[in-house]
Amino acid sequence: MADKKYAFVTGGSRGIGKAACLKLASMGYGILLNYHSNDEAANQAKQEIEAHGVECELLKFDVGNPAESEKFLTNWVESNEDKVIEVLVNNAGIRKDTLMMWMKEDEWHSVLDTSLNGFFYITRLLLKGMLTQKFGRIINVVSLSGLKGTPGQTNYSAAKAAIIGATKALAQEVGRRKVTVNAVAPGFIKTDMTEDINEKEYKSLIPAGRFGTSEEVAELIGFLASPHSSYITGEVININGGLYS
Repeated sequence: MADKKYAFVTGGSRGIGKAACLKLASMGYGILLNYHSNDEAANQAKQEIEAHGVECELLKFDVGNPAESEKFLTNWVESNEDKVIEVLVNNAGIRKDTLMMWMKEDEWHSVLDTSLNGFFYITRLLLKGMLTQKFGRIINVVSLSGLKGTPGQTNYSAAKAAIIGATKALAQEVGRRKVTVNAVAPGFIKTDMTEDINEKEYKSLIPAGRFGTSEEVAELIGFLASPHSSYITGEVININGGLYS
């Protein structure tokens, strides 16, 4: 019997993460959905994912905590020898916006712990399996902020810019093993994280004249996870309605 193929998505219970889970489920992948705290949202996402006829397992832990990450993922891999994780979407991230002169150490470290350190812990744990099976897709959800910088988001911009650099370096390390590493950089997308942003005020700056949707970002993630993207690696692909490129 062939190994069952899975996709692991961090921060997968809402927004872009949830949309990515649904897209990958529609492609036939079983889903490992990581989330931190919102049980209701995670269970709702699980139901929607399983409506595609695939399995969905919920893994509740903090990706920024190395001990938790290693415990949950090591246990899963050891308990599921008939399953392989082919796709990793590093999507988990938090915002704690404030001007740097007012920024507290916790507001700096917590944002970097979730986005940047979470990327490191999870990717390092899953990379060996991808290299062994000589196939993998690592897709990092970054941000417009990591490319151009956003005032009031020095912490978030720093975390996402660092992941962009790591994406380009890692792609060169693993390319010969048919593992691709790319980043997706959304602009203004309608999600829980952007509820506090005035769309009417900002959409006039966007050539497309609107905010994007999580589903549009998920379509790009799905393409990068597919065999059709096998010659694309080390790239940062903007999806921002023409706001910045």
